[in-house]
Amino acid sequence: MLTLEAPEELLKFKNRGKDASMRQQQRIAVILQLWKAKKDEQALKRRNISSLSPASASEQLTKGVSLTLQEMINGVNASDPDCFQATQAARKILSQKRNPPLNLIVEAGLIPRLVEFLNSSLHPCLQCEATWALTNVASGTSEQTRAVVEAGAIQPLVELLSSPHLIVSEQAVWPLGNIAGDGAEFRDLFITSNAIPRLLALVSSNIPITFLWNITWTLSNLSRNKDPYACKKAVKQMLPMLFHRLQHQDSKVLSDICWALTYLTDSSTKRISQVVDMGFLPRLVELMASSDLNIFTPSLRAVGNMVTGTDLQTQVAIDAGILSVLPQLPRHPKSAIQKEAAWALSNVATGPHQHIQQLISCNALPPLVSLLKNGDFKVQKEAIWTVSNFTNGGTVDQLIQLIQAGVLEPLVNLLTIRDTKIITTILDIINSLLQESCSEQAADKLLEKESLCLLIEELGGVDRIEALQLHENHQVALTALNIIENHFGEEEENGIPALDQDNEFLKLLTKKYQSSTTSKPRTKP
Repeated sequence: MLTLEAPEELLKFKNRGKDASMRQQQRIAVILQLWKAKKDEQALKRRNISSLSPASASEQLTKGVSLTLQEMINGVNASDPDCFQATQAARKILSQKRNPPLNLIVEAGLIPRLVEFLNSSLHPCLQCEATWALTNVASGTSEQTRAVVEAGAIQPLVELLSSPHLIVSEQAVWPLGNIAGDGAEFRDLFITSNAIPRLLALVSSNIPITFLWNITWTLSNLSRNKDPYACKKAVKQMLPMLFHRLQHQDSKVLSDICWALTYLTDSSTKRISQVVDMGFLPRLVELMASSDLNIFTPSLRAVGNMVTGTDLQTQVAIDAGILSVLPQLPRHPKSAIQKEAAWALSNVATGPHQHIQQLISCNALPPLVSLLKNGDFKVQKEAIWTVSNFTNGGTVDQLIQLIQAGVLEPLVNLLTIRDTKIITTILDIINSLLQESCSEQAADKLLEKESLCLLIEELGGVDRIEALQLHENHQVALTALNIIENHFGEEEENGIPALDQDNEFLKLLTKKYQSSTTSKPRTKP
């Protein structure tokens, strides 16, 4: 088997779904590699960077050789050994760390010839150099990736996955991963070339860990684009391997698999069903407790995606233990994690009152109120949506517990913000609570309208709602007007009626709001 010495990889850059981020990976194989996030197009590419370490066996053949562009062009179009030397020279300039001349190589017309070299089975070193050069070209812009695809590279690269030389088959995964990550069009060409079964066939119990990193990254790229989504057959092919390797202990493998699941479950109930039915949720919930952000972040996002599905899918997530972890997260030191947690909580609260009761039972309300009071505005918005969903689906008894948790004070304080959509949502919450307090059920549960009106008045809510009647946004002004007319109009004319201070509900509220500290949730944000 062909063996070539190679240095360590320095960095792997990763762009995750809606929010771009970077994470480092180490690699021990052929060369240094750089994963380049293409943020604007939500595509993930990587480029192999040449190293300054001692030259490999193949590089000894061309040590000291320096070719001009024209000499490279002539050499690539010549016969071996000139073509090998020229191909390696092209690979080297494409691997330089700063401003590699990708366009220069494309415009020189070298891509079709490099693709030809992929079929040189008697010359694995040439195959490896050509594949490496194509990897770096495909790591560039979509136009540069297209040049590789239109030169016919996909099928011979797929064939190289079955090469008897490990170094060649591993190198072939890289450009295919770049091509798959460029967008749905090239991803589908990858799939129709029957690449997935060949890729999965490379995974075995004794596969080098660096090779497994490469494969899971490529599968993550295949899962990535959703306009349109990958076909159901392709997802079905990938899921068993992802499920099996999710039990792996390597953080890089786990991270890429979690990202793959995040992409697959993003806004697609059908894909959520495939993932949930395969049984991923218990393991993902375990990984939500990881201290490694590279694992924790995508596992949280994947589970958050799954609770956007049907009520049954959300119940599976609850049964898997999501609520043993989720209420801890609103006090996480990173606001991005707080936002993800609030978003997941809001999706659970969208369900039936049984799901809302499970939120209450796991002590999720105190940390939710804490987010409303102290979170960044983006976090507060997600928390407001959670309260809105809670209000729309909760029973009277559940709404009483929501109020007792102290939700009204931060909501009233947020009526001064400039976001009209959020102001309207808060007004709708207050209006819903006031309307519910007029029901017969509310009277039985001691959620009396007078008590609630007095509480809103004491918190400064009436003054703020009255001021919003003059808001420039018509919907805000109209909603504020309706609240004042329907729930506070009589009090304005006749004064607020005398209230029974022994009312159990009011005593509970008064005690709650006089407390100087907020009760701590069982878990961290």
